[in-house]
Amino acid sequence: METRTCQNCKIEFRIEMEDFAFYEKMQVPPPTFCPECRFQRRIMFRNEYNLYQRKCNLCNKDIITVYSPDKSYKVYCNPCWWSDKWDALEYGIDYDPSRNFFEQFKDLRAKVPYMALVVDYPTLVNSDYINHAGNAKDCYLIFNTDFCENVHYSSMTVSDKDSMDSYRLENSQLCYEVINGIRLYKTFFSEDCHDCHNVYFSKNLSGCSDCFGCVNLKNKRYHIWNEPYTKEAYEQKISELKLDSYATTEDLKKRAREFWEQFPHKFMHERHNVNVSGDYIEESRNAHFMYMARYVENGKFCQLITMKPVKDVYDYTEWGNNAQRVYEGEAVGEYVDNIKFSYCVWRANCLNVEYSFYALSSSDIFGCVGVRNKQYCILNKQYTKGEYQKMKARIIEDMNKKPYIDSKGRIFRYGEFFPYDLALFDYNETTAMNYFPLDKAVVESKGWRWRSEDPSQHKPTLSLSDIPDSIREVKNSIIEEILECASCNRAFRITERELNLLERFGLPLPRRCWKCRYKERFGRVNPPRLWSRACAKCGKTIETSYAPNRPEIVYCGSCYQQEVI
Repeated sequence: METRTCQNCKIEFRIEMEDFAFYEKMQVPPPTFCPECRFQRRIMFRNEYNLYQRKCNLCNKDIITVYSPDKSYKVYCNPCWWSDKWDALEYGIDYDPSRNFFEQFKDLRAKVPYMALVVDYPTLVNSDYINHAGNAKDCYLIFNTDFCENVHYSSMTVSDKDSMDSYRLENSQLCYEVINGIRLYKTFFSEDCHDCHNVYFSKNLSGCSDCFGCVNLKNKRYHIWNEPYTKEAYEQKISELKLDSYATTEDLKKRAREFWEQFPHKFMHERHNVNVSGDYIEESRNAHFMYMARYVENGKFCQLITMKPVKDVYDYTEWGNNAQRVYEGEAVGEYVDNIKFSYCVWRANCLNVEYSFYALSSSDIFGCVGVRNKQYCILNKQYTKGEYQKMKARIIEDMNKKPYIDSKGRIFRYGEFFPYDLALFDYNETTAMNYFPLDKAVVESKGWRWRSEDPSQHKPTLSLSDIPDSIREVKNSIIEEILECASCNRAFRITERELNLLERFGLPLPRRCWKCRYKERFGRVNPPRLWSRACAKCGKTIETSYAPNRPEIVYCGSCYQQEVI
């Protein structure tokens, strides 16, 4: 074991024996930033849901993109970017040994076109307003998702259908306002449930059906507020609740959350694991300090892994789907192997990729941007195999001899993810703002960029007070109106497919814009950080994402198993 001081936050962190073994296997040096700062740095390169209008730099059509109009990058609409109308190697540059590698990569990055939205465009059907997504049909404003149909305003959803306003949902159908669910059917306003159907306002249910306002139940049916009912009495009670009313559902949400807090919480959200640590982990083995990760074997310091299988990975954020040997990767997946220090690398045959952006189906590339189906390329220039290996070794040697040093004195040699200066977005546009919220002054003091929010271009045409309380009274003409968010006052609309789903659910229209609804869901998810606190029953010290000052009743695994399960 070795203790080091993080270059960024100046806090000490440990490198364990198994970490050194992984770094040796990947042929990389140990990190000089702590795990938390490494995570923050990666997601500073990721803009998930802030979308803008601008022109495609190739066809000149109006497009929706993650790149604001004030940024000087060349941005192509997705049909143009995925076409044969351009070749990334046209922008190739010769490596200059007299200059720092990252400075040269920055020059290249400024020239090569970016895809407007990070999507697997050939797999999309009628799903133009989505990002970090693929294999979608009839979807709208979904993010970090795959294999979804008719899903809206959701994030981290996989293999879902006819659902809306959910966060971390998998293999589910007809769900609304669900957080952290798997294999659900007709589940609404619920959290941490799996293998359930016909469930409302419930938390931590397993194998349950026809339950309302319940918590910590397993294999139960016809329960309201954890009390059993007959089938007839249950159905009668539910029919009296008027769930079509906005006022009613808002009151029930508040009541349910107050009820949930009276019951014990397990120290971590997990299912079917062997030897894991972190939070929100399922079906994983030998995976430590993980966060929102499924199907990982032999991993550490990873986040937002949604699809299996994933094996032998460190410091890996977002995705999976047959990914192995990934280190310091963001938005990497789909049959990839040996990917290091890269952003947006995917599709079959991605092998041996380092320090690259938007690399698809390419192998043995170093410092490339936007390449597809290429091999033996450096800085978007083609080499033979022998030339590539020789040049790559030279660059790595130069990176160690002449490291990049940013304005705050942070040093970037070979083995570190890209310097902050190369981030494509301003800090408050990125996913980092969700997990590591900072104000403008702090961001700029760290040498990072901040973007002022654009004023709304639309004026409301219908007051919120004029929206019917019941979905039954809403007319189809509502989709023509512009509404004003009750939280942030920004304009938003109700789409036709959104209205159809809410009518199908028998649930009322929202009064807040999709971003505010997303932020509210995200705020109910535990953070990617562990604290020491005592089990509320036995007093044993536990490592948990429930901070010591939080009011929840938190049990260790054995106490929770004895009392709840």
